[in-house]
Amino acid sequence: MTGPSQLTLDLPHRPALGRDDFLVAPSNAEAVAWLDRWPDWPATALALHGPPGSGKSHLAQVWRHRSGALEAAAGGAVDPPALATAGAVVVDLGDAEAPREERPVLHLYNLLAERRGHLLLVGREPPARWPLALADLRSRLSTAPAVALLPPDDDLRAAVMVKLFADRQIRAEAEVVSYLLQRLDRSFAAIGAVVAALDETALAERRPITVPLARAVLARLVPSEQET
Repeated sequence: MTGPSQLTLDLPHRPALGRDDFLVAPSNAEAVAWLDRWPDWPATALALHGPPGSGKSHLAQVWRHRSGALEAAAGGAVDPPALATAGAVVVDLGDAEAPREERPVLHLYNLLAERRGHLLLVGREPPARWPLALADLRSRLSTAPAVALLPPDDDLRAAVMVKLFADRQIRAEAEVVSYLLQRLDRSFAAIGAVVAALDETALAERRPITVPLARAVLARLVPSEQET
């Protein structure tokens, strides 16, 4: 029979997507201000761009939740008529340099423009740097404001970690947060992964979240990490 210490419940953890749940800092304040202006945008499209881990996809999901936008799969095919019915659409390129198929994106842009809808484009680079073959698409996107998100600073990283612990009803001790932030890369994805792993391990082993537990979990997640 499985003992209590071996039993964990794989319950889904739902990230908060409300506007008030998104932490605003100098690295993302301009982007947040632009999304808060919606639907009063000066053009059909708005582009969010920044390096991996800057929070652009999360912020796009906050906007999607607020606007009721539909979303095209990252790097996948775009179905303009189906997407345009919502009046608001997110196209997240993920790690792709440009849309996989340009003509459907152009069609989607035109449909949304006709209906006074909006298109949020998310990528690592602004559209002006995308290697686009279609001159019409380049022309359309040249009118879109492009807003950069910068890598998070230490204060924002700490706030995000504390918030993610709080979302799981965990009070994070300052020494644990400090220990982890000194050893993690500067992405929100890394913070989310270690918070989830710590929560799961603490529940499975019935241990409080302390620096020794954080050290053990971090060594499992980042095997090359050496204690100094």
